[in-house]
Amino acid sequence: MNIKSREKAYDGYFKIYKLTVEQQGHTFTREQFDRGDAVAALVFDTEKQQYILTRQFRVGSESELVEVVAGMVDKGEQPEESITREIEEETGYHVDRLQHLHTFYSSPGGTTERVMLYYAEVTKQNGAGGGNAHEHEFIEILHLSPEELDALETPDAKTIIAQQWAKLHRRR
Repeated sequence: MNIKSREKAYDGYFKIYKLTVEQQGHTFTREQFDRGDAVAALVFDTEKQQYILTRQFRVGSESELVEVVAGMVDKGEQPEESITREIEEETGYHVDRLQHLHTFYSSPGGTTERVMLYYAEVTKQNGAGGGNAHEHEFIEILHLSPEELDALETPDAKTIIAQQWAKLHRRR
């Protein structure tokens, strides 16, 4: 597939591009949702031996979801800075150790979003967490035992990937 042209079709909170593409002698258009890069982390409190997840309303699913800490990479930030900031904003915890697990596309058929997934160890909660009010975030902090994390049923892909990683790499 060869991208022949790209024009901005929508420029609001998100951006949508109209691409003219050519493949095997056929020219056609496709829309591309430019979401940017995202970060997410499975957060583990090494003192309490509990995973820290969040519950919040998500517009895409039109429901509350239990999920790993997540957010967008802000302009000028490195992904490690972004996830450290998100963990502090959403949970109030300071990051002691950070490990990159995977980078993956959330839905490569139509969106540019890449998710960089991390595992983070924490011990000290320095703030209340709960997100940023000026960003209209209302985040509930959840503490789950390893068994509760294993039993969690969620439709959120990044959280499912993190659950599977935790099962495969559980420290005993």
